[in-house]
Amino acid sequence: MLLLAFDTATPAVTAALHDGERVLAESTVVDARRHGELLVPTVDRVLGSAGRVLADVSGIVVGVGPGPYTGLRVGLVTAAAFGDALGVPVHGVCTLDGLAWAAGEAGLDGPFVVATDARRKEVYWARYDGPRRRTTEPAVDRPAEIADAVAGLPSVGAGAALYPDVFTDRRPDPDHQSAGALAALAAHRLATGEPFAPALPLYLRRPDAQVPAGYKAVLPR
Repeated sequence: MLLLAFDTATPAVTAALHDGERVLAESTVVDARRHGELLVPTVDRVLGSAGRVLADVSGIVVGVGPGPYTGLRVGLVTAAAFGDALGVPVHGVCTLDGLAWAAGEAGLDGPFVVATDARRKEVYWARYDGPRRRTTEPAVDRPAEIADAVAGLPSVGAGAALYPDVFTDRRPDPDHQSAGALAALAAHRLATGEPFAPALPLYLRRPDAQVPAGYKAVLPR
């Protein structure tokens, strides 16, 4: 088994190789504006570090969000292209689940909250009983609206860091997504037969860019 994992649902453009037992190589660049430029070079760097080539990969693991429209689609389109070119399966994993797994690797046990920055003064978030068990569906909300739901719970993720008045027990590790953790979670699910999410984007809201409401078509005479 050789899993290539990557995620572009957060400002972290992250990729990793996992052989089913351990992470062979991992690279992460935090840059919210250059997902399209950075992802393939990051994958190339990981493959080179591990002494492998893309043709060696037996499965693709991709973070499906929730995340902003532009960044998230970069990872999903790339995953679909790699899967089709290589003839290998593409496994979707919730981005928040990857952060929860990384929190478990850092020693955090449940219950806790994962929150990422959704912009617009909102967060993407979910509650967990432990690093393997999510107890709520991913959601997007203003922090004040979920204050009672997260009160007193440890929290991880860059979204939690932005709102310390709501996420009062914020843990610093992990702050950003780790493709190594995402791959380790996928390897666990493959070994135990747990299902994967469809490799489709989990947006939770409409994209920022929309056709103007007053758009007028111009027709030839």
